Amino acid sequence: MPYLTYEEYQEIGFSDVTADDFPKLERKASDVLDSVTRDFYQLNELDSDFPLRRDKFKKAVAAQIDYFYDMGATSSHGIQEPATVQIGRTTLSNSAKGSTSTQGTENSIVSKDALMYLRNTGLLYRGIEVV
Repeated sequence: MPYLTYEEYQEIGFSDVTADDFPKLERKASDVLDSVTRDFYQLNELDSDFPLRRDKFKKAVAAQIDYFYDMGATSSHGIQEPATVQIGRTTLSNSAKGSTSTQGTENSIVSKDALMYLRNTGLLYRGIEVV
């Protein structure tokens, strides 16, 4: 079951992605956020969670969807392609990838906006459980 419907995506205030592109991007965004949150909502019911944490997670999914859409890729390889390549006097530029500098610009597969939404939810906690 998807974490976010297209209607919820629009209600949250996001609107860049079309209804046709949404399902594929939502699945990939959910997979990435499952990895970041250590599969928390694979093991726990999203709709039964605290409303604040549930809503922030849904916003994070929406932000991750928009990130994939803006970057034009849904894989780490596609996102990490350089924005500009220069060979001699020839320069090839892909402005859709963000920065136009070739000096160590590396984009993460996880959106900084998605991480911002998750920051105070406890879903990013990586500590060791003491028994």
